[in-house]
Amino acid sequence: MVDRAPKLFDVVALLRDLPSAGLRRGQVGTVVDENDSATVLVEFADNDGRTYAAPSVARQDLLVLNYEPVAAE
Repeated sequence: MVDRAPKLFDVVALLRDLPSAGLRRGQVGTVVDENDSATVLVEFADNDGRTYAAPSVARQDLLVLNYEPVAAE
């Protein structure tokens, strides 16, 4: 499977630190808006559902997480 660009409501992980938003590589969020072809708005929430960051992130800096079986190529 080829990595695909994140789209609305995808669960994603950061591929790099975002110090300006207080976020580190590996943190998991949800795409809540598509700004343009290069960036999306990602909401990061704690275990109680409280949003603690919602930065615009370059699509290339995100990994879409898969929760269903996907065969390797």
